[in-house]
Amino acid sequence: MHAQETTFSKIVQGEKQFQIPLYQRTYSWQREELRQLWDDVLELVEDHLDGRQPAAHFVGSVVLAPGRITAGGIQRWLVVDGQQRLTTLMLAFTALRDRHRERGADKKAARIHDLLLVNSYRDGEDRYRLLPTQADRDAFTACVESSPKAGGPGNVGAAYRFFFGALTEGEENGGEAWTDAVETVLGGLLSIVEITAAEGDNVYRIFESINNTGVGLSQSDLLRNYLFMCLSNRGESVYRHLWLPMQELLGPENLELLVWLDLVVAGNSRAKQSEIYRDQKKRLEPLSGDEDALQAEIGQLAQRAERLMRILEPARETDEELRAVLERLSRWGGQTHYPLALGLLDLVDTGRTTAREAADALAYAESYMVRRLITGLSTTGSNRVFMELPKELEKGGSPAEAVRRFLSRNKTGARVWPGDEAVREAIRTRPFYKAGRSTQRFQVLRRLEESYCPTEPVDYDKAHLTVEHVLPQRPAQQWFDLLAEEAEDGQSADELHGLLVHTLGNLTLSADNARLSNHPFRRKQQILDSSALRMNQQIAAQQRWGRAEILTRAAELAEKAVQLWPGPIEGMVHADDEWPGWRELRTALLAMPTGTWTSYGDLAALIGTAAISVAGHVASKPGLHCSYRVMTSDGRIAEGFRWADDQHTGDPQALLEAEGVPFDGKRRADRAHRLTTADLAALVGKDGSEEAPPAARADDEPQAATRFETLLRDNQTPETVEGVLTALRFWERQGGHRAYGRASETSCSPLITVGNAPGAPALWPIAIYPVTGTVEVVFQHLKRRPPFDDEPLRRELMTRLNDIDGIDLAEAKLDLRPSFPVEVFADHGDDISAVLEWFLHTVVLATAHRTPDGDVPAARM
Repeated sequence: MHAQETTFSKIVQGEKQFQIPLYQRTYSWQREELRQLWDDVLELVEDHLDGRQPAAHFVGSVVLAPGRITAGGIQRWLVVDGQQRLTTLMLAFTALRDRHRERGADKKAARIHDLLLVNSYRDGEDRYRLLPTQADRDAFTACVESSPKAGGPGNVGAAYRFFFGALTEGEENGGEAWTDAVETVLGGLLSIVEITAAEGDNVYRIFESINNTGVGLSQSDLLRNYLFMCLSNRGESVYRHLWLPMQELLGPENLELLVWLDLVVAGNSRAKQSEIYRDQKKRLEPLSGDEDALQAEIGQLAQRAERLMRILEPARETDEELRAVLERLSRWGGQTHYPLALGLLDLVDTGRTTAREAADALAYAESYMVRRLITGLSTTGSNRVFMELPKELEKGGSPAEAVRRFLSRNKTGARVWPGDEAVREAIRTRPFYKAGRSTQRFQVLRRLEESYCPTEPVDYDKAHLTVEHVLPQRPAQQWFDLLAEEAEDGQSADELHGLLVHTLGNLTLSADNARLSNHPFRRKQQILDSSALRMNQQIAAQQRWGRAEILTRAAELAEKAVQLWPGPIEGMVHADDEWPGWRELRTALLAMPTGTWTSYGDLAALIGTAAISVAGHVASKPGLHCSYRVMTSDGRIAEGFRWADDQHTGDPQALLEAEGVPFDGKRRADRAHRLTTADLAALVGKDGSEEAPPAARADDEPQAATRFETLLRDNQTPETVEGVLTALRFWERQGGHRAYGRASETSCSPLITVGNAPGAPALWPIAIYPVTGTVEVVFQHLKRRPPFDDEPLRRELMTRLNDIDGIDLAEAKLDLRPSFPVEVFADHGDDISAVLEWFLHTVVLATAHRTPDGDVPAARM
């Protein structure tokens, strides 16, 4: 075997083809992996544009084995390992080519197409420089050939859409020079180790060996070995008195975290957790012959270990005010605030500032994150902002003012700290329930409740509170009758509901979600009035609950919010001229898979405005990506539709049909292909739904089962009830069990737990909603869980369900949560049970083929 360091452009140059063998899994990278790669690319792009000479970033290896030379003279290479990286970079360049085409840079687009994507003078399969497995081939070639189905469902289409959207957004801010820098980085600054097998090598044996290697040394292991190699005289003493106690205090994962934070606090704001050893070794090499200095470095690391534990476990902090803000940040989740918090604790413990100053500084950091959540700003870039803050602390003066001044200086886009008016407007209009993570939404409402200063504080750890809607997500007709009275001219009750239901003014905390359900407000009043929470008592004191009451409460909460979370220094922040909702609308359009459509109302509810405003914006904005996919709520092209620029032409219905959207004789698009607000939120990473159908607590499971069956019998026909319950009983006889959702409409999911260990993963194919009468197929969750993270298995599940009369799941929703009517159980319960049985057997079979360490074999990168 031969190994050499190279780049993507050099690997693919020349007439050759890289073929993914059949024993490889399908392409499996999802948003998390794509985001991580893109963040690295953006950092290199920033260095390049600033005139710095960026070092190549190592992205991994590609193992190739020579295949046969085709009759046309194309050298084929089998991709033994590294197909995920290779496919990802091919899709990134495909999106870059199409971005060039869209802005009229045809020569740049042709260069990428001819030199990197295709063998221009070859036909058939020889034409493609990368030939994925059969399962991925159609989706990949659709992207390369720019067919109407490019960017469809599945991981390949999603990766293409991710890069196209990221490139479009980046070019809006950085212009053509930024896009050219991206091309330079993707092609020439991502370092790849190319390992070439010799002819005659057993390729499958190489693949098997790569996939069964043991656990390698961590970054902190490498650093420890280096340090104690240098401490030849006193290594044993230093290890016993400093390193070992620190290692035992933190554990392996947190020790790795500490070694990274140590770099950041020392001033390396670009330190990567994947390159800790390299950067620490470079920093410490000048001290390699000085054992006193190395011991001092390890001593400082040990001191920071104790400080890190106060960040991870705030109860260890002795100062009450500092402990309180550390606890709030800990509940917020994530590691964004860690560099700042560790830098501040360094100052406190060495007497350079007070605990009060540190608490004030962290409160500004908390406000920065909360205000960005409330106003719907992306978290992209926040980690970098906080990694730069420790350097600001070293400049002297008040740490709190330094933090506030630095955060206020960030001007526009990804780093802006929203002012008071932006917060007030967002609380009034934005769908807060779709913002951030569920734990973060909970913390905002908790802090708002605590601001009422109740005489008997709530024990939030034991109260089992969740974020709940007062105006229900799925309201009964009485609610719509109330909303109809308040709707504006030309606005339906359904549209008004979409604008109000997820706003902060309509949300509260409650442990009575099942009792609240979608009952009329009078029944909810009785339940909320008995709550210990002051905010619930205030809601219960209202005579009705409609638009006026929700907006009044929103205004009250907004005033509390701007006091609880103080804003930037006035006059330092320059707000964007454009309303953030329009950027969010563009992001949603870019995320839509081919073969789907959405309505003006769905987009309006996503971004927090009126449907008529969305219609006006879409009609007047030149160059808006895929604006023809936005239609009226009944699936018709809007009357008087016209293209807003000269680049796009043709009948929008014909374009949609070419992408796979069926239309009926009345020119209405198939509703199965419609993306709802919830679908759009999932596609842009703002999904507010539960990650899993959390099983009812042990003491509540019988009540949950009773609630579900009662709701089912009250709202569905006897035949449907019997079909559903028969299928669920069949599932239980096969070894599965039921789980119940915690939302107000008690749903039921047939669930199987993989293995017997505590915290073992759970899988479920569907969620049954007894009141609304729908059955969701949860592809959105399955795609992150073995074995259904393998796309062909999800497609097979869809095919088996679609073979049943009455079920018509659109292929375009393979990554979402499409649904079918629950009444299908009435006549086809046995057919659905057969699909459930196949699902169970598939999971059991995959479990039986686990790797020796107990994990389902992971997709190779």
